[in-house]
Amino acid sequence: MLFKQLVGKYECSFHARLTKSEKKGSIIASTFLVGQCYKGKDFIMQLKQSNILVAGATGTIGKSIAKQLIASGAQVFITGRNHDKLVQIATELGLPAGQFFAADLTKAEDVEALRASFFTRFSQIDVLVNASGIGIIKSMETLTEGEFLKTIHVNLLAPFLLVKAFLPAMKEVKKGLFIHIPGVLGKVPMAGAAAYCASKYGLTGMLQSIREEVKRTEIRFTNLYLGGVDSAFWDTIDLRVQRDKMIVAEEAARAVWFLCQQPTSGVVSEMVLQPFNHQAI
Repeated sequence: MLFKQLVGKYECSFHARLTKSEKKGSIIASTFLVGQCYKGKDFIMQLKQSNILVAGATGTIGKSIAKQLIASGAQVFITGRNHDKLVQIATELGLPAGQFFAADLTKAEDVEALRASFFTRFSQIDVLVNASGIGIIKSMETLTEGEFLKTIHVNLLAPFLLVKAFLPAMKEVKKGLFIHIPGVLGKVPMAGAAAYCASKYGLTGMLQSIREEVKRTEIRFTNLYLGGVDSAFWDTIDLRVQRDKMIVAEEAARAVWFLCQQPTSGVVSEMVLQPFNHQAI
């Protein structure tokens, strides 16, 4: 089922997929609940005491997500590759020393150390939000093999390692939520983005396959397809873009906040959030 919702001044669409065992009446009730996520205080209560890992928290979007979730009462643990920047952000967010850990998510040993650190602090994980990623936008003539592989490692291998590390804990309790951000280029290709599109299309396919493995549990996989977000992502990309008309990071974070509060009777499998002036999907 496709629904539309306004997130700030942007239009977003999302799909709610329900399990086969549910009756039609349940579908109607659950979609109503999803549509009320921004309005009801009861949904804010759902986040209180939830244990949430935010990967990529040193980025503009990741930091905004962590800030939004903390303000809603969630117990947030953050990670990022740059240790000094992570410490700075943790301090700004008011997180204690045990709730952040620097890690290179493309390395299995770092992800395992992250997992151990997280479960030293919390007994279970309720939500994993992966906001990490890299964007190398170059034509085939200028794109190097090294840049292609780096993009695949950060945007595809790292999410694989994160899911592999934290999925077993969710399987033990048969519930949990993974939120990844493939971006609209994980659905619609763009010229000059071969590496980026390959990594994001691959991410989408991988997550859909894993979702099939756990569909008889209450473990949810949700993909957030963001359009242009005004962030540091664009600082090193040689493209003419209208950053003043892009989605602001705080609105992207609110979309994640929305997705963290899904009804018990169904799953929001994907959401698309893009600027009005550049709707690719």
